[in-house]
Order: sequence, then structure tokens, then C-alpha cells
Amino acid sequence: MRDYKFKIFTSIIEDHIEKDILRPGDKLPSVRRVKQEYHLSTSSVQSGYDYLVFKGLAVSIPRSGYIVAAQAKKEISELQPDLLPVPKDPVFERNIVLTTDRRDHFGYAALHAANPSDHLVPQKLLLRTMQEVIREKGAALLRYYPANGAEELRELLSRRSAAHGALIRQEELIITDGALQAIYISLAAITVPGDIIAIESPCVFSILQVIASLRLRTVEIPVRFNSGFDIDYLEKVCKDNQIKSILLTPNFHNPTGILMTDENKRKLLSLACYFNVPIIENDVYGDLYFNGARPSTIRNFDTSGSVITVSSFSKSIAPGIRLGWVAAGRFFSEIEQLKFSLGRSVSPFNQEVIVKLLRSAGYDRHLRSFRRQLYKQSLQLLNHFNAYFPESAYSQVPKGGYSIWSRLPPGTDMEVFYARCKENHILFTPGTTFSFTNAYHYHFRAVFSQQISFGELEAIQKIGQSFIII
Repeated sequence: MRDYKFKIFTSIIEDHIEKDILRPGDKLPSVRRVKQEYHLSTSSVQSGYDYLVFKGLAVSIPRSGYIVAAQAKKEISELQPDLLPVPKDPVFERNIVLTTDRRDHFGYAALHAANPSDHLVPQKLLLRTMQEVIREKGAALLRYYPANGAEELRELLSRRSAAHGALIRQEELIITDGALQAIYISLAAITVPGDIIAIESPCVFSILQVIASLRLRTVEIPVRFNSGFDIDYLEKVCKDNQIKSILLTPNFHNPTGILMTDENKRKLLSLACYFNVPIIENDVYGDLYFNGARPSTIRNFDTSGSVITVSSFSKSIAPGIRLGWVAAGRFFSEIEQLKFSLGRSVSPFNQEVIVKLLRSAGYDRHLRSFRRQLYKQSLQLLNHFNAYFPESAYSQVPKGGYSIWSRLPPGTDMEVFYARCKENHILFTPGTTFSFTNAYHYHFRAVFSQQISFGELEAIQKIGQSFIII
């Protein structure tokens, strides 16, 4: 996101809080004082304090101004998950049933659904663009398009990738029906049933379904609260197993929201090249960063063609826009053949809609607004988890994407917890659905891509105040 004028004073307050110069309960300067000292408008100062409130650093006291808020937990002890080198599918299947059963509740806060709500989808922009595409293309939309996707779309995707440093050639791009199909054909192209692949843990259950359907075995690589994807653990795994692929989400991992550093991306790529293991990176959340610039992909640092990058527009525009892509690298021939076997062409209409959006300023303008809303809602949820859940609970602070990964105190009666959630019309995704094991029994995922109301925040407060620990 762009920097705002108010950051000339909020950055100082943040720094003083971080260094304990300002402590919880300390009074912050008045709006009038900040306005005079920094030569800002009243609206800029107010926006700055709104930002500090949403970030959980300040609290508004009626008729008294602002004070420093109680701080979120800064440290968390790592629990070494009990991860198995060879998964047992029955555990996974039982967990998937649990997730499926929770999808059909109406009138609930859908904090388990990883897609943008209708309120956050750019409906006017999309509907106007769709109408223009129909008028301009007419009956041409009823024909087959090239099997690899429209040439102009692939050219635009190549240009956007180059803008953040990833040199993806137009000729290696294949358009798919969403990112999940791209992951499926990428895995199927470089593995056979029974092969072992390394995956991040926790891992989103839709990808676990793909792995199960391809009859692959996995080694789960922990994503640590403090340091992210454990590359040292991966190195040991590669020494002890014949790993055929590494599959991960380096940018705003689902469910933890962790962003892998450039240093670790390079380190991971170097390790993969040493063991001659291709990487499949899922970059569906790469455009949904909260601060700074768009992060790099592992592909940015690859010169060997051993990194397969996949992404889509379902997370950044609307879930109904089923259009993804895969940059196949040196595996283009294998992936192209598999894609052709699944269907001649991706929807020409969706392709032309994305082309028109990418040619205009509308997509990036929407992204700026969307990121701000996601950031605001992530802070709202985090503040409530930190304020009302037990002291020993912990919620990972996401740097982008859609989700917050939370761990409740060991001994929490999770059946009672989910029952209380249901009573208060709140749905979270159980942590057990993010692994082939039961390593995440006390975890849950909260998604903030749906519009969050004050009533739902009050419901979270009630849930947090009714914990039962065995």
C-alpha cells in the first residue's frame, strides 16, 4: 500500500511503543497537538489514529482522547508437531468430512470461507467489464480459444510478472481453470502414484485433496510460528528420502499468513537444485500484501527452469472468475499435454474479462482498496482474539492474504469450543483439516475476506470468555 501522510507521526508512536518508551495506558498526544506539530489536516490526524486503533496499538477513550493499548503477545513457544513421513488417508478423509459438513450453514459468519465476500468483490467494475466484453467480442466468445490460453492474456501476465522481477516467458504460460487445476496438472506431470513429495504443514485442505487423489505420499515440513517454512527440516528430509517435488505457498501462506523472506526463498531454491527437486510455488495471494511492495516469488531467483509457479484471479477479484495460470518452466511439454487432456480451452469469456481488466487501471485500483479492507479486518480479528481469548492462546499476525492461524491452549475442549462457535453463529476451520495427521488439534483458521460486523466481533468476545480447558 502507498504511504499516507499520517505515517509521519504514527511511525514515531509505533517506534516508541516498540521500544517501551510509551507503555500501555500512556496518554497519546491530542489531535490538535499532532495537527499543529506536524502540519497535518484534522482528517489526516484522525486517519492516523484510526490506523493505530485498528492495528491494536491505541484505544479511543470517549472525551479523553487516545491511550496506548495493551500489547499483543510478541513471543510464542514452538510446539513440535507430530508429523508422519507417510500419511494415513483415513485421518484426512474424516477431517474433510468435518469441513464439508460446515459449509452449508446459512446465517453464520463465514470466517472459514477463503474467498472474498460479495461486499468486497468489485461488482460494478466486473459487471461493466463483462458487458463491454460481450458487446466487443460477440459470437467469438462461443468458439474454442487456444489450448494454452489467449495470446494477449499470456503477454499481459508475463509483463506483470516482470514488473516484480519474475522473468516468465509468454511461451511457457498455460491458462487453467483456477490455481487448483494448475497445481493438479503440475504435480501429475512430475510425479507418479507412490512418489514422495514435501509439502508445507499446515497445508490447505484443497491441496491435500489433490495429493490424495494423485495417490502421492508426503513428508510434511513444519511452518514455524516464528520463522516460517523450516528449510533445515526439509534438508534432512531430502537426505533421507527421494523427494520428487516441493509444494508450498511462499507468499502469505494459507493458513498462517507468513511471508517467506527473499533470503529463505534463495536458500530453498539452492537446496532444491542441489537435490534436483522441482518446486511448485502457489502464488495466489502474492498481490494481497498489506505493506511495502509486492513480494518476489521463488521464480524471481530461478535460472534453471526448475520452479513451476501457479496463480489465479479467484482470490483477488471474485471466486466465480475461474481463471488461473501456470508458468511451467522446463516442464512445459508434460504440463501442456495434461492440461489438454482435461479440456481444450478455458472459458473465452473469463479470459477476455481478465484481459480487459489488466489493460486498464481498474484491477490495480481495486487491489489497493481490497488490501486496505483486508488489512483492517485482519486487525479487527486479531485485536479480539488477543483481548478475549486466554493468555496462553496465540494468533499469528498475517502479512497479507486472507487468514489468521490461531492456537488455543493445550487441554482446550475443542468440541465444546466449536459448539460455542456454532451457538454464536461463527464458523472457523478446524486445524485438523490442514494436515494428514492430527498435529493441529488445538489450532483453527479464521478468514477475514468476508465482511465482519460488530455483532460478529461481539460473538467472538462471548466465545473467548467461555473457554473450557480440561
